[in-house]
Amino acid sequence: DNSLLYVVSGQDNFGERERVVLVNERDEPVGTEWKICAHKDGTLHRAFSVFVLNASHQLLIQRRSLTKYHSRGLWSNTCCGHPRPGETVEMAATRRLKEEMGFAIELTKLFSFLYQTKLEDGLSEHEYDHVLLGWFEGVPTPDPSEVAEWKWIDIPALVKDLKRQPEIYTYWLRIAVDQFVRAIPAN
Repeated sequence: DNSLLYVVSGQDNFGERERVVLVNERDEPVGTEWKICAHKDGTLHRAFSVFVLNASHQLLIQRRSLTKYHSRGLWSNTCCGHPRPGETVEMAATRRLKEEMGFAIELTKLFSFLYQTKLEDGLSEHEYDHVLLGWFEGVPTPDPSEVAEWKWIDIPALVKDLKRQPEIYTYWLRIAVDQFVRAIPAN
């Protein structure tokens, strides 16, 4: 495996209060809610997942901080989050990529999917998730309150590991990866 691994540490900003956009199953806004309440109640809301590739078609993945309020310590795609009220998916994804991983790049929307699952601590995910793709050749400088580790990984190795030990990956990554592999450009 020729992926690189870097470790960072820090604390989460769990106390931050943020509103999410509630949507229906057609991704039409129907209101707003506090993020933590939407995850406690399982209310359908808008989200995004950013996948960043390098020129070798390796995916930049991160292990979520151990202080995150859910999916702590699990490996996931490059960055994820929720658009704020009045913010487009693309604006929110660019903002969170900069906040979490320390860089900004152009992102292209690939596809969307809807999913629902139970999480730890009585929380759940019920999201209309927009998947975006970007390309990056630099070294990320992640926020340690968000990211415990990061690495570049060959996609076939990731797919194989997801089958071998799915429990170390976020639920949304497990769902999105096959469709992502089909959607990425071949060159």
